[in-house]
Amino acid sequence: MTDSVDSDASFTKKAFAAANVIFDATALPLRSDEHVVGLRRVVRDRAIDMKLSLVDQTKLVTAASELARNTLKYGGGGEVYIRDLSDGLARGIRLMFIDEGPGIVDVAQALTDGYTSGGGLGLGLGGSKRLVDKFEIFTIAGEGTAVSIEKWKR
Repeated sequence: MTDSVDSDASFTKKAFAAANVIFDATALPLRSDEHVVGLRRVVRDRAIDMKLSLVDQTKLVTAASELARNTLKYGGGGEVYIRDLSDGLARGIRLMFIDEGPGIVDVAQALTDGYTSGGGLGLGLGGSKRLVDKFEIFTIAGEGTAVSIEKWKR
């Protein structure tokens, strides 16, 4: 957490500050299964626009879907922020999933394949991490979780 973040600020503001996210991202709600389906469509369209390979499109959409479902199931819903990235000629995309749920008590354990706190297969976080180029978690027990992922065109 940075010193510039007000300790009384909402978890969302803390997450943005910690992840150094610029507020010009596209925001989408994650409050229902329909929102997850809509997110998958938006992410697929952005991946196609970036000219990601079919394999990388599938990896990105799969990771986004898993994280969106986690946001719903474990965080009680939230938002996803989508931002196009560029670094010289390289193009990428960042998605940041934010909820104000109970947070993750043990991130290392949550990333372990086979671990689940909700009866699933236990592949969501760890599997999502393997599918993208950059994966970060910011969480505060009792306040919420933010997961940021990036995928770059190779």
